[in-house]
Amino acid sequence: MSDLKKIYILNFLLFAVTSVSAQRPSPGAVQSKPVYIRNATIHTGTGTVIQNGNIVFENGRILSLGKETYSGDAEIIDGTGKHVYPGFILPNTVLGLTEIDAVKATRDFDETGELNPEARALVAYNTDSKIIPTVRFNGVLLCQSVLRGGMISGTSSVMQLDAWNWEDAAVLPDDGVHMQWPAVMVRGGWWAEQEAADRNKKLEENLQKLKDFFRRAAVYDTLSPEKDFKLHALRRIFKGEQRLYVQVQGAWEARQAVLFFSSIGVKNLVLKAGGNIYEAADILKEHRVPVILRRTHILPDVPDDPVDAPYSLPYKLYKAGVLFCLDYSGDMEAMGCRNLPFLAGTAAAYGISPEEALKLITLNTAKILGIDARYGSLEPGKSATLFISEGDALDMKSNKLSHAFIDGRALQLDDHQAELNRMYLQKYGK
Repeated sequence: MSDLKKIYILNFLLFAVTSVSAQRPSPGAVQSKPVYIRNATIHTGTGTVIQNGNIVFENGRILSLGKETYSGDAEIIDGTGKHVYPGFILPNTVLGLTEIDAVKATRDFDETGELNPEARALVAYNTDSKIIPTVRFNGVLLCQSVLRGGMISGTSSVMQLDAWNWEDAAVLPDDGVHMQWPAVMVRGGWWAEQEAADRNKKLEENLQKLKDFFRRAAVYDTLSPEKDFKLHALRRIFKGEQRLYVQVQGAWEARQAVLFFSSIGVKNLVLKAGGNIYEAADILKEHRVPVILRRTHILPDVPDDPVDAPYSLPYKLYKAGVLFCLDYSGDMEAMGCRNLPFLAGTAAAYGISPEEALKLITLNTAKILGIDARYGSLEPGKSATLFISEGDALDMKSNKLSHAFIDGRALQLDDHQAELNRMYLQKYGK
């Protein structure tokens, strides 16, 4: 046997061993008997808290919660001194569509081309991602998997984070189409004037291209003998069956987008924004357009703004009466999105009450994504998608999960990082 062949075989064996040892936990089994959590602090996600409360769920649905006790045969979990929360929901994310940002072959969220409404995140979603179990450790149990790139990126889907395959993971397939609204480049100095002028000229061209495309889609006849699959992919947003998620830079672009899409009959518009979006609160409320607020643990957009300007942005939107939720979009978002609850914790530190801040990653998100009839809060009849924490789930110092459930199925709270921790504790723990 040649040395080169030996090297190939050795590399294959090493890959096989590491792959087997690093498998993600198996999905939980279907609930077989009622679960009774008693004497816990229950954060319902609706703004109320039940002290020393009890919650019972069976067949994946919540039967009751409150002060009443349960006498039937059930698995009993003592929640004394612990907190129960609805599963956190992460919108507008590439979680499940990428594994290593620096390795292009693992990035399945960026299609080539500018107009791709027919592309679907659903079929690219990878339930075997090693990142997903790390995210569940902080209570994130559902996500909206989103494509990026181009002016119209494609269709997202809402997924639950404990499944064998994407078919089982899908909670709301093809919930909406995502796109970028062209943004104006502000001149920063004499050296940037020509670049800004060139980009803004291109912006006008792209903006006109987008408007023409959507106007054609609004009048596209699906019975036409000449089929256009891109226009066909947008038909549901004009029927109100899908949402249109539009990424905007700030308030000026938000006003443009809202007025344009209202004029052509888009029924369910959602903006993805940050910066000074609160300055467009009047038109957002008038047209009932909610906002997915981009990651607030960032530096200010404007150099002269206070360093904590992004932290106070949720309070400004809340005070303005705009329906909004929080995402974790930005650099290295898949690996960092486990920190979603701590964005809500910062919002609570900057003026929003803790229970209202909790809504920003639970019930508000569920409403904006259109899954609030089943998820987002702890109420009788809703899904038993919840977790138990030993402390405040919005505080990174005290949030520590002991149990988690998705549709009543108990999750194995384990991942490759915990496996490495056990391995090295066994070797060096003495």
